[in-house]
Amino acid sequence: MNDHRILRGPLLTEKANIQLDVDGKVVFKVDPKANKIEIKKAVEKMFDVKVKHVHTTNMHGKQKRVGRFTGFTNDWKKAYVTLSEGEINFADQL
Repeated sequence: MNDHRILRGPLLTEKANIQLDVDGKVVFKVDPKANKIEIKKAVEKMFDVKVKHVHTTNMHGKQKRVGRFTGFTNDWKKAYVTLSEGEINFADQL
């Protein structure tokens, strides 16, 4: 898979910022078909850092309602990437 298809984008939430400051973990929204090895290689290649661990979780879509019709948002996958060397700072890139 292409590195840009594996990493869909960073999750810039308050919880993710706390984990970055405390544990050195960066949170990404990733392709649901990507495995931990592919995620690790993509992060190391794109950001020039060393990855120590990758933890993933599958997020289920929430139920949404428009008028009398109900549906669900898409399921997606989240990856918690622990860095051993280097740093990724998304605030500088905005």
